Amino acid sequence: MTSTAQPRAQTAEPFLRVRNLVKSFGAFVALEDISLDVNEGEFVCFLGPSGCGKTTLLRAIAGLDLQSAGRIEQAGRDISLLPPSQRDFGIVFQSYALFPNLTVAKNVAYGLESLGLARAEIDRRVADLLELVGLPEQGTKYPAQLSGGQQQRIALARAIAMSPGLLLLDEPLSALDAKVRVHLRHEIKSLQRRIGVTTIMVTHDQEEALSMADRIVVMNHGVIEQVGSPAEIYREPATLFVADFIGAMNKLPAVVEDAEHVRLGEAVLRCRRHTLEPGAEATLAIRPEDVVPVEANGGEGIVADVGNRFAMTIAEMEFLGSFWRARLTGPALIEPGLEADFSVNAIRRLGLEQAATLSVALPADRLHVFPGRGMEDDG
Repeated sequence: MTSTAQPRAQTAEPFLRVRNLVKSFGAFVALEDISLDVNEGEFVCFLGPSGCGKTTLLRAIAGLDLQSAGRIEQAGRDISLLPPSQRDFGIVFQSYALFPNLTVAKNVAYGLESLGLARAEIDRRVADLLELVGLPEQGTKYPAQLSGGQQQRIALARAIAMSPGLLLLDEPLSALDAKVRVHLRHEIKSLQRRIGVTTIMVTHDQEEALSMADRIVVMNHGVIEQVGSPAEIYREPATLFVADFIGAMNKLPAVVEDAEHVRLGEAVLRCRRHTLEPGAEATLAIRPEDVVPVEANGGEGIVADVGNRFAMTIAEMEFLGSFWRARLTGPALIEPGLEADFSVNAIRRLGLEQAATLSVALPADRLHVFPGRGMEDDG
């Protein structure tokens, strides 16, 4: 089988360049001074809560909703004011948007027929595309005869049929059940790797973005909060919003002591180096999996002479398959408590159960410090 597109050679210049993009709907500013580069062959996810501007940005790139200000270039070509028909992209929507009265093969061939290709060439290309998405025997069926996951793969085949330079995916998996979503995200990523097409996907699902993207663009209230690899976004969040939106996060009110220490009540904890001024109000943040069980003990409060350690009690335990999530209560300075994720082995080894008391460590290199008291739930 021949590939429907060849990976493009990497160049120093970004394939897609967005500069100072603004989009307003009356007095409401949906996008505020957005600038972003996307490299050739890259898989980028726009991630954020509903209303953050991610779909608006995708639609501006596609020309479906022109920006109010700013510039968009694709492969060195200014496409800022071009209609969608003159832009080089394929798009897949959440609703699939397949033609119900056309067979699967006719849906995939729809764009190809406008190119004036010979029927034999169109048929060969459609067969290649159906094989590429793993549905070689489904060409004679109609969309209603396929499952949701199969329909989504046909929508993908149609989107890449004309070998677009850019593939745009607008919440492509959100209408599917959880098991199908997990399977299809691996299929889509594998397909994108094989054909080498530069891809932008909009999603509100953090797990989807972490598992599929080369880079994630985290958006909130029309601005970009952070751009980075999945590991960078998760482990090195630039803002409290990013830290809280990507994965679970404990947040504790603190006061800055110096560049590497904060005060929780009467306790001074060592933390990651930061740039906040001494005396400033701050939020100390640590992920549940970074709360480390040390050993069972019957003490109370801070365990002396062992750094960032506390004696805490397991108030609740929730079994989540590969690990247990525990809600820990303890010293008044850690209120309303901590969530901690413990492996099944740790639970067994330490004999942990509800109402048990244990010592936990908060490793300094996992304690993030953010300005202000952002204790509300942002996500």
